[in-house]
Amino acid sequence: MAKTPAKAPAAAETPVTAGAPAAAKPARKPAAPKAPKAAVAGTREAPATIGAATGKLVQVIGAVVDVEFTGELPAILNALETVNQASGQRLVFEVAQHLGQNTVRAIAMDATEGLVRGQAVRDTGESIRVPVGPGTLGRIMNVIGEPIDEQGPIQSDIFRTIHRDAPSFAEQTNTAEVLVTGIKVIDLMCPYTKGGKIGLFGGAGVGKTVTMQELINNIAKAYGGYSVLAGVGERTREGNDLYHEMIESNVNVDPKANNGSTEGSRCALVYGQMNEPPGARARVALTGLSIAEYFRDEEGKDVLLFVDNIFRFTQAGAEVSALLGRIPSAVGYQPTLATEMGNLQERITSTNKGSITSVQAIYVPADDLTDPAPAASFAHLDATTVLSRDIAAQAIFPAVDPLDSTSRIMDPLVIGEEHYNVARSVQEVLQQYKALKDIIAILGMDELSEEDKLTVARARKIQRFLSQPFHVAEQFTNTPGAFVALKD
Repeated sequence: MAKTPAKAPAAAETPVTAGAPAAAKPARKPAAPKAPKAAVAGTREAPATIGAATGKLVQVIGAVVDVEFTGELPAILNALETVNQASGQRLVFEVAQHLGQNTVRAIAMDATEGLVRGQAVRDTGESIRVPVGPGTLGRIMNVIGEPIDEQGPIQSDIFRTIHRDAPSFAEQTNTAEVLVTGIKVIDLMCPYTKGGKIGLFGGAGVGKTVTMQELINNIAKAYGGYSVLAGVGERTREGNDLYHEMIESNVNVDPKANNGSTEGSRCALVYGQMNEPPGARARVALTGLSIAEYFRDEEGKDVLLFVDNIFRFTQAGAEVSALLGRIPSAVGYQPTLATEMGNLQERITSTNKGSITSVQAIYVPADDLTDPAPAASFAHLDATTVLSRDIAAQAIFPAVDPLDSTSRIMDPLVIGEEHYNVARSVQEVLQQYKALKDIIAILGMDELSEEDKLTVARARKIQRFLSQPFHVAEQFTNTPGAFVALKD
């Protein structure tokens, strides 16, 4: 069952339907927008029209538009709809600001080329709603829930709004259980927790996406439950690769080989890639999260949520903030950075119904972990895996820095005494080696004591031991991938 939509904002004296004018002078009001194309209509429940007002477009500034209404204004975060006359496609906006008595400023979820002043825009009376449930598995959709995989409408009659409250304190649970990834350095030095939030931090080209693909390969394949992949502002090629990877590994069913059906698939994909407007990139993570929340709350599942890349979510928020005329904060980011990050991250949690285990790739601008964007996400994470350019330069992959990476469950009561002692001993040796590097660079190995030489030899062996070939990189390295069990 779809949730009852929020009450549509309407003029107190003269409620109207979407097809009727909202103003007292009907002759000057443009006609209501046409119905969406047939391919789209099957993917979306018709929004409530009782009391929904119709306004007109008065200004277009790139991805931001101003819409004038007579009577009561749409609520903040409400979805507005029109039809782009140039493409014939349905175009959705999200209300961001109220300007004066009768105008709202809204963010477009798609390109605004072809819009004209004076054309009709309809208030749907609620925030953006997307299809959720089993019908989304095996499909690729965009930020507003429309299919983009050319496999016809998404067969789901269950819809949810993308803006929701985080679970209450009473609903949340806090169990600590290790999630085995099969990647040695992660399982030993910064173990992941089931139902936790995990961050992969790294600059450009150090292996965030490949490490995430390996985690998808190792966890999602072996895992019988459902997964959701949100591609936020990353390369379309990577999204395409992941889609086909899911089919090849039997996580998803190939609709072309199954008469267009994706029944039996276990992963839903939601993409808002680099070429999308900032509005779409700023909201696509919420769309993916809404799908994961449905499986957690209504079906009681333990869900995997992969997000690539959280930095693009922040970056899109900064673009939108500038377009809305807000004064920028530190390093040019939006003043609402912490609030936006908190609204997203607090919804990713375990409840007494089910859990969401989230793996998030986070780009680090200029390899600076103190940059406000990556720093804002640190506080929300249960485990942080930092990828180092220095280690990548030594051709050690995955380039995880064992000294920078942390985990909340690095505790002998959770992971066991032996695991804890081994991890701390490894960190001690690597820390001593790090302290000796300057001496080695200036004076050479010959000036070290025998004990220090032994420490250096051990540290270099540990570094090599903590590397391993990945399954997803086999086609490039010709080296078979390895899954290493925790006890090994």
